[in-house]
Amino acid sequence: MSSTSVLYDAPGVRAKRRNIIYTALFVVAFVLAAWWILSVMADKDQLAANKWNPFVTDAEVWTTYLLPGLGVTLQAAALSIVIALPLGALLGIGRLSDHAWVRVPVGAVVEFFRAIPVLLMMVFAAQLYVQFSTVSSDLRPMYAVVTGLVLYNASVMAEIVRAGILSLPRGQTDAAKAIGMRKGQTMVYVLVPQAVTAMLPALVSQLVVIVKDTALGGALLGLNELLYQLRPITANYGANTIATLVVIGLIFIGLNSLLTSFAGWLEKRLRQGKKSSGAVLSADDVQQANAPGGKA
Repeated sequence: MSSTSVLYDAPGVRAKRRNIIYTALFVVAFVLAAWWILSVMADKDQLAANKWNPFVTDAEVWTTYLLPGLGVTLQAAALSIVIALPLGALLGIGRLSDHAWVRVPVGAVVEFFRAIPVLLMMVFAAQLYVQFSTVSSDLRPMYAVVTGLVLYNASVMAEIVRAGILSLPRGQTDAAKAIGMRKGQTMVYVLVPQAVTAMLPALVSQLVVIVKDTALGGALLGLNELLYQLRPITANYGANTIATLVVIGLIFIGLNSLLTSFAGWLEKRLRQGKKSSGAVLSADDVQQANAPGGKA
């Protein structure tokens, strides 16, 4: 049996011994760090039962603060995702255009918004809505957060789409050309359907980023989202900042885990539906694509 693997040489006796020692040292260091953190929290009275009990015994903390805040978070994330996904797909396809008058401006837009921090775009959008719109002050934070998230994440998704399409074998495009498909038909019927599976993990990672970045609106723009509820909860339940942050963090973890699990299930279904690496087109699809009035 070979002592090497594809990525690295298999560890020998001494290397295995060192790995065990390093692992043990790391575990000890982690336990000591956790013990120190818990000790400091205990000294600051942050582990007292009265700091954590409201989240178990008082339903009002959920119905008045956490659940409404979660609803606003989901609303902002959903609006951003619904707008950013198709916009990112269009920008990504535009970057692959054969026409320079399309490819160059789209590339400039994508690179520009990818280079700007999303928080800066949120703040800038908020000021624009103040100066040049009639949006009410109650809705302005939501508008600003969604605008910033859409501009940034659509640009990132455009690169994901472009990379996913370019990762496909060249033979897919050649085969589509051989049966008379135009560039638009090849993109719609052949390349994009295949690239979706390859792009899905990266797209889901970006969707998770959108959900988490809604917290920026609560921290600086006053959006009444989940993290923003830290202020009224700590004001009404005895300065339980650590406990509230832990609960909010767990909610974010659960929400993003659900999103990731759904994406994993969807990716599995997509892969099971494909018996080969190529897109399967029926005869009706090909005839429709090549018809004089067919979709471009």
